[in-house]
Amino acid sequence: MITVYTGQGKGKTTSAIGEALLAHSGGKRVLMVQFLKGSTYSGELVGLSRLGIPLIQFGVGCRWAGMIRTGLKHCTGCGECFRQNRDPEIALDLVNLAHDYVFGEVKAQTYQVIILDEVSHALNHGFLGLEQLKELLLTNSSLHWILTGRGMPELLEPLVDNWWDLNLLKHPFTKGVSSRRGIEY
Repeated sequence: MITVYTGQGKGKTTSAIGEALLAHSGGKRVLMVQFLKGSTYSGELVGLSRLGIPLIQFGVGCRWAGMIRTGLKHCTGCGECFRQNRDPEIALDLVNLAHDYVFGEVKAQTYQVIILDEVSHALNHGFLGLEQLKELLLTNSSLHWILTGRGMPELLEPLVDNWWDLNLLKHPFTKGVSSRRGIEY
């Protein structure tokens, strides 16, 4: 089973985590891998860790993460971490590490649900080949895969069982409300 959460709106990672919680509560072993995303203050890191669901990040984090985590500083949305994670000299190695790690876990049959969070960015920036991802997804047909990220390539659609396109209709951010710890991150 393969599920995709894509679109320009919020809720893609949150939807994947919702599925992870349901699977985990049903006794399934769940792994979440984040492509080109790294920090030490996002809510999913803390929450999933407390539940015993591993979340492995393959990305550059924010240099202010420690202070943000403790509340001494707020994320300004400067984008430095995003730019670093799009730099081919950094990103290509990170994506290859992520792919190899997931492939090893699939071969070991450690998990029953695997989330590839933000995998669309790796695909769309050319750091991961579409055929490479397809091969990974088809390695073990008993796995439940969840793929997230904006602009998921539609060429994946024939392989996918559930395809969600999440788009913003209304959000406080459009009225100048900053992202809120424990809500947006």
